[in-house]
Amino acid sequence: MSPVDSQGQDPAPSDGHGLEPTSVVRYERGGAWVVVAKGAYDANTLGPLADALEVAVPEHRRVVLDASGITFADSTVLNLLLGIHRATALRVVAPPPQLLRVLQITGADAVLDIRETVDDAVSG
Repeated sequence: MSPVDSQGQDPAPSDGHGLEPTSVVRYERGGAWVVVAKGAYDANTLGPLADALEVAVPEHRRVVLDASGITFADSTVLNLLLGIHRATALRVVAPPPQLLRVLQITGADAVLDIRETVDDAVSG
């Protein structure tokens, strides 16, 4: 019998490495491309997030990553964010403590444009 969530639905599969499942939602708002990421990201699970951000670069002058739902991020995420930052105006919204710590340790918090809310990131 497979596990189910509280509503009787099969949960999203994990990556097989014990990380939480990931999801990526994209939408346009206020002239910016917003990417909402949830779950744990490493080299094995980064693909959909990388695709969502990279596709936006040639078409949008501002890209916003709502990182509030990221539960784990390693150096592959850091490399992705720095690469997107070099290509367009990237704004990272509400990075959770673990991701914020990675950004602080590496000094990337001084390079990346970190915002508190999506509203702030798309408006200014």
